[in-house]
Amino acid sequence: MCNAKNIKTAMTDRTATDTIKGYFYQFDFSILKVLELENENHQITVEGIEDIDIDNATEETAIQCKYHSKTEYNHSVIAKPIRLMLNHFREVLNGKEKKVKYNYYGHFKSGQSKLTLPITLDFLKTNLLTYTKAKNKYKHFDELKLSDNDLLSFLKQLEININAKSYEDQLSQIYKLLKNQNEFNSDDFDAENYFYNNALKVISYLAIKEKKSDRTISKKKFLQEINSKNILFHKWFLEYKGKKKLLANLRKEFFTSYNISPFERFFLFEVKANYSMSDLKSVIHLISTKWSDIKSVKNPDTFCPYIYINGLKKSDLISLKTELHKEGYKLNDGFNFSGSPFNLNSIQEKATFHNKITIKIINELSFIELLLNEISKTKEVYQFFYKKPFFITATKSIRVVNIQIQELNDIKNII
Repeated sequence: MCNAKNIKTAMTDRTATDTIKGYFYQFDFSILKVLELENENHQITVEGIEDIDIDNATEETAIQCKYHSKTEYNHSVIAKPIRLMLNHFREVLNGKEKKVKYNYYGHFKSGQSKLTLPITLDFLKTNLLTYTKAKNKYKHFDELKLSDNDLLSFLKQLEININAKSYEDQLSQIYKLLKNQNEFNSDDFDAENYFYNNALKVISYLAIKEKKSDRTISKKKFLQEINSKNILFHKWFLEYKGKKKLLANLRKEFFTSYNISPFERFFLFEVKANYSMSDLKSVIHLISTKWSDIKSVKNPDTFCPYIYINGLKKSDLISLKTELHKEGYKLNDGFNFSGSPFNLNSIQEKATFHNKITIKIINELSFIELLLNEISKTKEVYQFFYKKPFFITATKSIRVVNIQIQELNDIKNII
């Protein structure tokens, strides 16, 4: 299979799209196979004997998975992988390895009609096990000292499929299986943006482990590890699929509405040490503009957003409020006068046409839970974070959307 170093190298060259796609095809195949396991205690091993080993308690299958979307099938393409499988079979006969089934699974652009299945002993010996190197002909079965009966036994353990699904079809099948997991209760968006990305992360991390035992996972554990509804985009998937498209998908799912309900919305995000005050204000301007409505004196359902900025120094928070005030923004932070304690009732003052409040800034992280418990109206929390969520509510009835970002301006492309 592939590993992190392979993918990182390929991604330095944008012409390597097909190579990257091949890497993801193998990762996806591993995801597909673990989802297809009938028993939750059955296991797969990533980078075992082959790209993926499947252990279903009664037998083990070692699968070589290849994606040749631009390649016409020829016997020589599958010959080397078959010879490597035969090497393992020799070790089985020597008593050094346990008996397994072998499976070559490959997708090709064309040429599948060249191969007649099941393959015969003569075909195996002539087309797959005999090769030329440096003008010398080699017979791999002779090198391994295997008889015809040995090779016939190998053929009984070997399955070849050169009509594997395309990248897109395999991915669609994965989404379908993820949606059908009862414990996930997912729709199309959840399957792709939550569970598939989590699955990709789990499999890719397994692939780089040193010990074989650390690269093995049961279906039960796999499902437990990917069952999270945080938007955590795997960096390789983000690079391959495209950041712009992913952010647009998030905007469509969570932030596109022609009739915005007058809910109490909390926008939580964080800043890095080298953040730009200009970028920070730009994000706040957009949140205030899009998620507040105080334009009409006759509208009884006016509202404005709550904003909390994690990692912002107290002095910078004061500077931010000062600049926003100078720019004409009417703020409410729950402090009635200098030196007063935080007042829950004050910050809940309804934003209206008359008081012109368009932003409610929460000074401290601990105030958020207090507000959520106090407010009786429908509440929604949108948390944007860099590495992991910094706010976790104990109130399960509140809708919380956690979205990972790479930079502050990503928020503007999402909301």
